[in-house]
Amino acid sequence: MKFAVMGTGFWSHFQIPGWFEVGGVELVALYNRTVSKAEQVAAKFGVPRVYGDAEELLQKEELDFVDIITEIDAHAPLVKLAAKYKVPVICQKPMAPDLRTAEEMVEACRRAGVPFYIHENWRWQAPMRAVKEVLDEGRIGRPFRARLDMISGFPVFDNQPLLRTLEHFIITDLGSHIMDTARFLFGEASSLYCQTRRIHADIRGEDVATIMMEMGGSTTVVCSLAYAGNALENECFPQTFVFIEGEKGSLSLGPHYWLRVTTQEGTLSRQVKPPRYAWVDPAYEVVQASIVPCNADLVRGLRGEKQAETTAEDNLKTVRLVFAAYEAAEGKRVVLF
Repeated sequence: MKFAVMGTGFWSHFQIPGWFEVGGVELVALYNRTVSKAEQVAAKFGVPRVYGDAEELLQKEELDFVDIITEIDAHAPLVKLAAKYKVPVICQKPMAPDLRTAEEMVEACRRAGVPFYIHENWRWQAPMRAVKEVLDEGRIGRPFRARLDMISGFPVFDNQPLLRTLEHFIITDLGSHIMDTARFLFGEASSLYCQTRRIHADIRGEDVATIMMEMGGSTTVVCSLAYAGNALENECFPQTFVFIEGEKGSLSLGPHYWLRVTTQEGTLSRQVKPPRYAWVDPAYEVVQASIVPCNADLVRGLRGEKQAETTAEDNLKTVRLVFAAYEAAEGKRVVLF
């Protein structure tokens, strides 16, 4: 399958080798507004053609799909452009800077009859798949309360300085991942409440958020998010810690990928490490390793072998939670669905 990448910033250096790891695909072209950046990435990965105009790329290349890895404000124009040329499209999260734009993107692809997927890889982390497996097996019974914590002092703004300028930060950037994972584990939300804080004085958006949802009709889920830059005893960026209480037992996913399942028979512990790839930045290991199974699932969807998990229509449910969280925080009220 021939594809092009649009956007050659930080994440392209990991998304591209993630595609090569899956196999069965050929990267034939790159687009970036700053052509010199695209040329550097092309030289690194052996990509034959580079464009500074996205429409010219779509006009000249025969593609099975495009992968959009740009900043958030460029997502909608590029998705709609791909739809215009009837090219299936994969787009990074968060899908859009607001809910209306996300809905327009989904509708544009629906009208054009073009498959549209979101590269939502957090649920594809090896530890998260293991948590889901335990829940599906019913080993702790019906879950009634859960915490998903992504709290880190990691200097995330150092290698992604654009994040400092976002009006909405941690809920769109990180909350998209965590709330999508909550949906993956527990089902859809029926209510949501949120509080936010800004700890860094030199950023526009919020860097701390606490979100509580009623999910799947029976589970209270609290998502705690923070990039406050403070010192933490268990600094394990970018690991997500999970604690789930069920009617028959409990489950915890803690530092260094230790998964513990406790029932009346005792506690069973195992370490669920992500696979190792030479191209992964060790500081982002569990996140970047999850690119591979996510991409593999998207390829199967593009080939019609199965329904991919992270279609844009499905991800629109996560986008609604993201902006409901801002609505709840601003109005200091519970949002019902």
